[in-house]
Amino acid sequence: MNRRHFLNTSAFAGTWSLLAPHARAQGANGDLRVAVIGLNSRGGAHIDGILKSKGARLVALCDCDSKVLAKAKEKVEKGGTTVATFADFRKVCESKEIDAVCIATPNHTHALIAVTAAANGKHVYVEKPVSHNVWEGRMLADAQKKYKVTIQHGFQRRSETCWADAFEWLGKGELGKLKLARGFCYKPRPAIGKVSAPVSPPSEVDYDLWCGPREMAEVRRKQFHYDWHWQFPYGNGDLGNQGPHQLDVCRWALGDPMGLPPVVISAGDRFVHQDDGDWANTQVVFLGYDPAPIIFEVRGLPKKDVDYKGGMDSYKGQSVGNVIEYEGGSLVGGHSAGCAVYDKEGKELKKFNGGRSHFQNWIDSIHSGKQDPILSVENAHISSSLAHIGNISWRLGEKSSPEKVREAFQDPRAAEAIERMEAHLTANGVELEKTGIHLGPVLTRDGTKESFTGPAAEKANAMLKGTYRKGFEIVV
Repeated sequence: MNRRHFLNTSAFAGTWSLLAPHARAQGANGDLRVAVIGLNSRGGAHIDGILKSKGARLVALCDCDSKVLAKAKEKVEKGGTTVATFADFRKVCESKEIDAVCIATPNHTHALIAVTAAANGKHVYVEKPVSHNVWEGRMLADAQKKYKVTIQHGFQRRSETCWADAFEWLGKGELGKLKLARGFCYKPRPAIGKVSAPVSPPSEVDYDLWCGPREMAEVRRKQFHYDWHWQFPYGNGDLGNQGPHQLDVCRWALGDPMGLPPVVISAGDRFVHQDDGDWANTQVVFLGYDPAPIIFEVRGLPKKDVDYKGGMDSYKGQSVGNVIEYEGGSLVGGHSAGCAVYDKEGKELKKFNGGRSHFQNWIDSIHSGKQDPILSVENAHISSSLAHIGNISWRLGEKSSPEKVREAFQDPRAAEAIERMEAHLTANGVELEKTGIHLGPVLTRDGTKESFTGPAAEKANAMLKGTYRKGFEIVV
């Protein structure tokens, strides 16, 4: 199907075409008053994105780290923009002087803050993954339906005209049928270090607010900010950090199926580094959509000898990107506004370039009262959940021999990905016959329910939802 036909016939069509009157930008021609919540890392891009957008004004900044907040305020005001500051996201959500929020906090607070904002009539832009687990994503999608505000995800490829144009061209059957969608995150991830004993959070951080729904546990990592990505209570590893971007492109290639795949299995481990990270740094995930599955690969180790100066592996030129395979060739592109189609011999047939501001798309959607369905949080929930269910399979696994792992991945293309992973680990000095590989169970799902069936269902279903402290519950 081409993109236009898909949008007119899919489950998305018309879903968010009309917003509640209270959810429109204040004033027919007035600027949207925007606050950015979470100012480290991606938060800076959010600030810049709003400052450069038309029809919006940056009016507030929020972060529970007082030093980070002060630094961001100083930078913004040096550029001539005056902003209010908040430590508590709840105060931002309650403010009558704010129309919309951008969220770039740690993963475990994405859905909590987004739902709170929506319940207060605020429009929301929330970074990927839009949730820390499957249940949170569903709550967020339900919040968009209930409160009738515009909630947009941080999957920027959806705003880049090159990818939309490529899928429309391929939808005409130029390369035949889709056979397989591949995604890659070969990103250097050195060890994060290991503390000898729990450490105190930085004095400038309101740790109660930072933990949000999670237990206020002692900190067990050297670098407080960012390295939470590799710990179970807060992050989702690289499968759930970088991975959702490329998983989203894979779903797009499949026509955006609005349900989770009937089968998922994952294998990998945190190899080499004996540090405070929990999540796998090397992983293969098979998502058994029919008729074309998705295979996603994570590699945090370099090409060989644990020498990060030697660079990272790639697959058909992609380290962080996608290779979408069709009968007559493939669509190849990285984490940017460019992609190209190749025939089976590797000859370039057609190149696509072009992008648009994801933030401007969001702002324009709010002013118009209409949202392109591919930008909605319902879409983002499914793409984020592909990472979550892959991680659930992996966490439920046990150490297994390389032979057993290869046998478990019955699709020959997935088995080949496992073999390449083994070769990569061997090049980094890993003796797999001694260490084994953490192999997850095959998880199955029936119908439209976002839950599992089969032998491992009870344990897997218990991992679909996190824990929520009093005062930080998610209620829609």
